[in-house]
Amino acid sequence: MRLIAAIERLDDPLIRIAETNRKVGLVAEALGLARPSYEQVRRIVHEARRRGRRPTTGDVLLDIAFQVRPPMALGEHFAGVLPPDPPRRR
Repeated sequence: MRLIAAIERLDDPLIRIAETNRKVGLVAEALGLARPSYEQVRRIVHEARRRGRRPTTGDVLLDIAFQVRPPMALGEHFAGVLPPDPPRRR
């Protein structure tokens, strides 16, 4: 589960999935875990990109501060019901 979160966090649609795979491999080694295969990383990246990026708590707080989201969005974020951000375009 930690590696899936790392893959989603390290993914950037502007770079190749192979580069994300290399970064995830380094994270896996640092955590003492086996490196995931390129195919596993590719599948997770494509699913995450299709679904959209989940905002971090910091993202939600910043959006609330700049009045992009209503204050109740923080509770929705913690409850896990806040919708993902739309996928970024190249």
